[in-house]
Amino acid sequence: MNVFKFGGASVKDAQGVKNVATVLQQTGHVNLVIVVSAMGKMTNALEGVVNCYFKEPAKVKQAIEDIKEYHWSVSKEIFTDINAPIFKQIQALITTLSSFLQTNKSTNQAYVYDQVVGYGELLSTTIVSAYLTQKTIKNTWVDIRTCIVTDASFRDASVDWQTTKQHIIKNIPATGITITQGFLAAEATNNFTTTLGREGSDYTAAILAYCLNAASVTIWKDVPGVLNADPRYFKTTTLLHHISYREAIELAFYGASVIHPKTLQPLQKKEIPLFVKSFYDPLSPGTCVGKGVTLDPKTACFILKKGQVLLSLSSLDFSFIVEKNISDVFTLLDKNKMKVSLIQNSAISFSVVIDNIYNNLEVLLTSLRSTFRVSWNEEVTLYTIRHASFNDVKSLIKNKEVLLKQESRETVQVVIKD
Repeated sequence: MNVFKFGGASVKDAQGVKNVATVLQQTGHVNLVIVVSAMGKMTNALEGVVNCYFKEPAKVKQAIEDIKEYHWSVSKEIFTDINAPIFKQIQALITTLSSFLQTNKSTNQAYVYDQVVGYGELLSTTIVSAYLTQKTIKNTWVDIRTCIVTDASFRDASVDWQTTKQHIIKNIPATGITITQGFLAAEATNNFTTTLGREGSDYTAAILAYCLNAASVTIWKDVPGVLNADPRYFKTTTLLHHISYREAIELAFYGASVIHPKTLQPLQKKEIPLFVKSFYDPLSPGTCVGKGVTLDPKTACFILKKGQVLLSLSSLDFSFIVEKNISDVFTLLDKNKMKVSLIQNSAISFSVVIDNIYNNLEVLLTSLRSTFRVSWNEEVTLYTIRHASFNDVKSLIKNKEVLLKQESRETVQVVIKD
């Protein structure tokens, strides 16, 4: 068994859906689990539905209609028969989504979010499965929520690995092609939909591979593989042919967007190789993440995270910042769901770079002010350079305002004011 994952960019339109069939035909795989993300920016569109639901309910109906029309339009291009079952299937999913929003009584935004955004994956996989069937590529559609079991931490659920493995073995056919959703799961108590965090479809592929003892995982993207820098921000990039598990985990931890941070750990445990390839050129070797050489070619890798917050704390009475203070700070960071990217401390100060993805900064600042003198910079960029030379760093910070710099043997991190 092998696992393929197609991201939103690879199925964003009719041509993308058709290309899934092309990739399968060219690679010739027989036993596959195919994980598919929501089409294009559909997760963003469904997040818009959630925002309307809580803030502008009069706009919910039109927002859902726009989502239906998007999938309807894609389907019209790839299904020649307007009476094909796919159109009824799309309508049924849209009706179920609308019904949930009309009857829901919960004010928990994270819960509502997870019940709504998952329809992007349910719609995309339904369309892909139907198209492959039309192309005489036999497949089985499986609801991943019957397979992956989590706790009830909506928007960032933790996997119950033992139960999940049992369900995957029970519900995923041992042979043939299976189509299923990324990103989604279900909690054990009430079977409510949960999600694994943004970009969690890669993680879904890794979970399936681990539980099925898969031979490999391939992530199909619109780039030739893992590059040493994001081509949107760097003029010159280098394709990395091979990355060790350890190095890939380091890159993912620091924010490399090609591989989800949680994806690599289950694969490394069973030494399942991960390939990152271009869906435009399915037969090219791409990048392999696995055992062996740390990095090939050995070159500096640049990672940037925009929209970060640099938070600096100092004691009100100029006393030392000690372990108890730092422990209290991290308790508050955890409580407010802040993702920490960098920490630095001195005798009387403590600085931390955080990702305010849940918009809890004001609440955090209020809590901190009772104990610390607080200053902060919003919308800063954190650059992380692995295996950097002196000239790499010098070139990066040239003509930029550096707010913080931290250096270790293999890694340099620089916070720059935009």
